[in-house]
Amino acid sequence: MRSRGVVAAVLAGFLLAGCAQSVDPIERLGMKAAQRVGSYGPAGRAATLPVVRRVATTDKVVFLTYDDGAERDPRFVDLVRERRLPVSMFLTDSVVGPGYGHFARLLSVGASIQNHTLDHPALRGLPYAGQRAEICGQQEKVRSRFGVRPTLFRPPYGTYDRTTLRAAADCGLTAVVLWNVSMAGAEPSAGLRAGDIVSLPSGETSGESPGPTLTERTTRLLEEIRKRGLRVGRLEEYLGKTGRRAALD
Repeated sequence: MRSRGVVAAVLAGFLLAGCAQSVDPIERLGMKAAQRVGSYGPAGRAATLPVVRRVATTDKVVFLTYDDGAERDPRFVDLVRERRLPVSMFLTDSVVGPGYGHFARLLSVGASIQNHTLDHPALRGLPYAGQRAEICGQQEKVRSRFGVRPTLFRPPYGTYDRTTLRAAADCGLTAVVLWNVSMAGAEPSAGLRAGDIVSLPSGETSGESPGPTLTERTTRLLEEIRKRGLRVGRLEEYLGKTGRRAALD
């Protein structure tokens, strides 16, 4: 009887080892990325991770956010430095490619670097392991490149689900940041008011009749902000004032 129990134990151990080896590669990637970043809070934290579309504040401020990281015009660095703009850059690793040096310069003149995934997939509906790999992987990429960890996450295309909130919380993010004003073209898609989060896609122009550059679009937007008696605020600071000046919408 004892020998039969030993055989059963060995067989069970073999089966468990086989199961461990059959874990999907993307799940292993997510596990490794999460282990490098660390574990942040209980599993229930995802339910309290805020999703921010605008900031409710009496201050006359708006917030400028930039996605992806495709356009790397040195003039934009000059603009951020000269105007002392507290912009937030949500970077995607596969889009930035070899251009991390440009964003290091932006970081040095006052921009913040935030998380926009490794490969820019639409996250909603993807399994937890895949979403965690995308988010935690970019956390680690930004940390290794800049020595800082993002606190804010913007899901590609603005799509997310509860699994996204759980994965973002587990990767150490404190808020999911969307937007309520888009400036994909030359002008903002809506009139500006205090607390607006403006999204400016950072896409390179191409073709015979290229549109305005990111620097040009930002300059026009700054003029509109000035005309409305507003200024540019630092998003990270206002999101840290929940319950005081900056409650979340």
